[in-house]
Amino acid sequence: MHIEAKELSKIYGTGESHVTALDHASLEIMPGDFVSIMGPSGSGKSTLLHLLSGLDHPTSGSLTYDGRDIYSFRDKELSAFRRRCIGFIFQQFNLLPVLTARENIIMPLLLDKKQPDNAYLDQLTKLLGIGDRLTHLPHELSGGQQQRVAIARALAAQPEIIFADEPTGNLDSKSGGEVIDMLESIQKELGKTLVIITHDNRIAGRADRQFMITDGILMEVTA
Repeated sequence: MHIEAKELSKIYGTGESHVTALDHASLEIMPGDFVSIMGPSGSGKSTLLHLLSGLDHPTSGSLTYDGRDIYSFRDKELSAFRRRCIGFIFQQFNLLPVLTARENIIMPLLLDKKQPDNAYLDQLTKLLGIGDRLTHLPHELSGGQQQRVAIARALAAQPEIIFADEPTGNLDSKSGGEVIDMLESIQKELGKTLVIITHDNRIAGRADRQFMITDGILMEVTA
């Protein structure tokens, strides 16, 4: 999908107490892009991701996916769009402790009343190196393995776009490096669009296109 954001702004509060979290940000993301957005804590990175993915609405500006303004969607329509077209990976793994790894992975599909594509899930879990851990509960997995399960869950519905918000934030450097390697492999091998929010220069530098956000102002630093 072709994503185009124009002049996105997000302002919290009113009058003298207002805070501008994002200030007229514009960017274009082409199908298959690997994009990183870097900035310090409080710079507006997560606000931008929430707006780009339709988790929040801007104060002003527009966002289109293949020419469709997703902010014009009704809530139910927007929720369905996110479930089917977008995969989310967060710093917190958010796995349900009473479900096995496999049950956590396929849960979004079942909520959408869809049956899992077992051949695709086999390919995905092998690519992520968790094919032999699917019957384990989250507490029986390492942090890196839990994040791989969360990645598989984000990709279970075969979305075109993956948004990752500090996906290595809760991992040690070795596990974090492995997770980024896998995300990059998935992006290339499965032809996904990958947008990573990070404060880590090493992760940001691996992207094809890099953006920096400071005090809510977005700039592309490489093309």
